Amino acid sequence: MPRVPISDLPDVPMGQLPPHLEVQRTRVICTSDAPLHAESIQYSGAYASMGMDNSLRLESFSNDFKVEVVRVSDDGRDLEFDMIGIDAALANAFRRILIAETPTMAIEKVLIANNTSVVQDEVLAHRLGLVPIKADPKLFENFSENDTANEKNTTVFKLHVSCKKGGPRVKVLSKDLQWLPNGSELQMESTNLSAKPQTYTKFSCSQDSMPEFSNNPISPTDDDIIIAKLGPGQEIELEAHAVKGVGKTHAKWSPVATAWYRMLPEVIMLQEVKDKKADELVRKCPVNVFDIEDCGDGHRKATVARPRACTLCRECVHGGDWDKFVELRRVRDHFIFNIESTGALPPEVLFIEAVKILEENYYWNISVRRGNCANTLFNTQMISLEKCLHFSSPCRPRSRNLYGKPEARNRNGKKNLIKEDWRMKAAGRRNKCSTGDKSSVNSYNFD
Repeated sequence: MPRVPISDLPDVPMGQLPPHLEVQRTRVICTSDAPLHAESIQYSGAYASMGMDNSLRLESFSNDFKVEVVRVSDDGRDLEFDMIGIDAALANAFRRILIAETPTMAIEKVLIANNTSVVQDEVLAHRLGLVPIKADPKLFENFSENDTANEKNTTVFKLHVSCKKGGPRVKVLSKDLQWLPNGSELQMESTNLSAKPQTYTKFSCSQDSMPEFSNNPISPTDDDIIIAKLGPGQEIELEAHAVKGVGKTHAKWSPVATAWYRMLPEVIMLQEVKDKKADELVRKCPVNVFDIEDCGDGHRKATVARPRACTLCRECVHGGDWDKFVELRRVRDHFIFNIESTGALPPEVLFIEAVKILEENYYWNISVRRGNCANTLFNTQMISLEKCLHFSSPCRPRSRNLYGKPEARNRNGKKNLIKEDWRMKAAGRRNKCSTGDKSSVNSYNFD
């Protein structure tokens, strides 16, 4: 029997997939045992025999991609929205950027003048670093080890709390942190007694004179964060310097308590569930997804009333033959995204900043690839967005000797000429990403 091309079969529509393949491509089936079709199909020619192009075009992506805000909490710190028309890799990129790459202000250096509490200096400095600071990081410059603390890269707080002898215990709260817009007030120790005393910062002007801070002073996001507790006769006097940083350096710079997403759940009724079986189905669901509806003929049937509330616990398909009546799915390109801000920045601002950072990383990676590879892939009209955002260039310098002269080779094993400026930039970027926590605690005793 001669072989017939699939395009010649009358029951196969060209340009679209049969229902079972469309479900496999766009849904994740959650059975009682394990999920099915969990891996997405990225190959552009996977369905070429049916006349369907599976490649990702920028034009179709821009038309299909949508962001719909669902809920904003009363305090403005929690945001829930839907991202529709993207891949899981891109959704996860937003999540990682929100947690680790969006800059904020946090206390990095603590100068302790006096601490007679039971809390050690190191623990006290660590607790101060985790207090979220309400300040716009775009108004500050990045601070490095060799920089001088000034009004453009540092903001200073003062903390001086004491407990009188014979009095009750005193709580040291975050509201006790007083912003010093003129900079440091502690004087540096010097062996030259005739020299003019110097402080730990050099502010050329007061920060509260800037219009950005005059109406919105810098302060902790919450006033009731407990830093320490003082007993009678105990005292804490210190100065804290906050600088700009990102969460990949230390968690204190992370602007979110958490950022997470889940695929949109989909509950499908394969058969009608009526009367007593409908009541049993409603009782089986712990999150009240199903409701009872009157059929009008003296019978009642179960309906899916709140599919978004489904947690995919799969209680409704466990036991008996319930998998013949109910099927649980997840929509592969529809993500329910939640951002819980620490209060340093509103969640909607954080998401916009994450988009900007992703765009900057995208163009930076393209520039590196074009500088290192002669045969760039970005001059074509059809671009795979995932490759653009998550590629590993074979022509990058090796990480073992970033500042040396490593041999970069392409896929054919031939050497490539690498511009020195891009090597240094890539090395500096990687070295910056690998730095650990450099917060220090200096203790000063003043007589």
